[in-house]
Amino acid sequence: MPPTPPPLARPRRGLAARLQPPQLIALVYLLGIGLATALLHLPGVTVPGAGLGSIDRLFTATSAICITGLVVADTGEAFTRFGQVLIILLAQVGGLGILTFGTLFAFLSGRRVNFTERQHLAQQVSALDVGGVLPLIRIIFLYTLVAEGAGAALLALRFVPQFGLGEGLYQAVFHSISAYNNAGFSVVPGGMGQYAQDPLVSLTLCGLIILGGLGFLVQLNVLLHFLGPRRHRLTVYSKLTLLTTGLLLLIGAALILALEWDNPATLGTLRAPGKLLAAFFQGVTPRSAGLATVDINGMTSASLFLLIALMFIGANSGSTGGGIKTSTFAILVGSAWNMVRGRGELIAFGRRVEPENVVRAGTVTTLYALLVASSFFALLATNPKLGFTHLLFETVSAAATVGLSLNITPLVNDPGLVILTVLMYLGRIGPVTFAVAFSLRSQQSRSVKYPPERNILVG
Repeated sequence: MPPTPPPLARPRRGLAARLQPPQLIALVYLLGIGLATALLHLPGVTVPGAGLGSIDRLFTATSAICITGLVVADTGEAFTRFGQVLIILLAQVGGLGILTFGTLFAFLSGRRVNFTERQHLAQQVSALDVGGVLPLIRIIFLYTLVAEGAGAALLALRFVPQFGLGEGLYQAVFHSISAYNNAGFSVVPGGMGQYAQDPLVSLTLCGLIILGGLGFLVQLNVLLHFLGPRRHRLTVYSKLTLLTTGLLLLIGAALILALEWDNPATLGTLRAPGKLLAAFFQGVTPRSAGLATVDINGMTSASLFLLIALMFIGANSGSTGGGIKTSTFAILVGSAWNMVRGRGELIAFGRRVEPENVVRAGTVTTLYALLVASSFFALLATNPKLGFTHLLFETVSAAATVGLSLNITPLVNDPGLVILTVLMYLGRIGPVTFAVAFSLRSQQSRSVKYPPERNILVG
């Protein structure tokens, strides 16, 4: 009898292949922050005498990769042109997703992308069809370049006459990338306040912010619906996010206009058309943009509360924005309204929303609320001399990766900056992704079914 051949050795799988998509996303962004921090330590990144330490550079690197925009020093004054370019490139990479860039480079080099990597990419861009990830990635990359290029061209119409050809083009490209990726960085001399009544700059930035915050899939769905060779229907998700986004923008702008109309520190000194434009801009920017054309620190307490609420809700899923997402907010509000009316199922545009989506929306909101509350408490404990409202605003801004600030970021001590750094990281990858990434429990369904218990009082 011939000897039995030894069993074939199982090929060793790389670390990336063994990781689940949420784990890979969390790891890649963590490595990206480490690399970005090392880059910001290079000579020539900061101007002489800027006084930025290692914690400051870690904070700035995280803010860039996680497209937040919170800064410990003015980006235009503390960083050289080389450092500014480095920061906006990091924001571009963070906005599109490090995995997206990695796949594009692999695709251009001719390397075959396997199914596991396609799953990772689908998780990164919130794609619904794993088989169509690579074409989707190519479209995302090209569409982003077109959108940012168009925004830069419009901004150049104002910046080039103001700053000259070279500086004007630089400012246009920088702020187009910053706005589309909801990054919140600005290096314009004199600040953004000078454009509060400028419709060209304000509306261009607003358009870029809204597009970036809608998410790639919603934008592509809308384009295919109106311009595609075959008429694609708008998905329920697209309709839900478009409706919620539109309502939040209108309500936010209207309330800011009413609350700040006579406030001399914000809208009070502007002409009526300028007030409308500035109120709209300030209603758009809390989606996750971080840019502002009025002094946020001069707003009334009611307006600050409104901005905190809008930041907490954030942008859409699969976008460059943060927050709990507009679809999550819409599902929560719809579920509450259904319960008040005594209806058992949530119906959206003639379709039933699955119960697990309602549970997921509640889970996301709960985790975000716990993340914000615990971080806010830690900031209060480590920075007792800073104001309650200021720290709450800073906490929500970091968690939702917005970047708006009441000008206290430079006053936060090193322990507080570390807390905000972790918060920006978790806010970018999402608390659900982070929880799933390091959960030791199997995601497979349990074979044991427990009997239900209905006698639990809620509310």
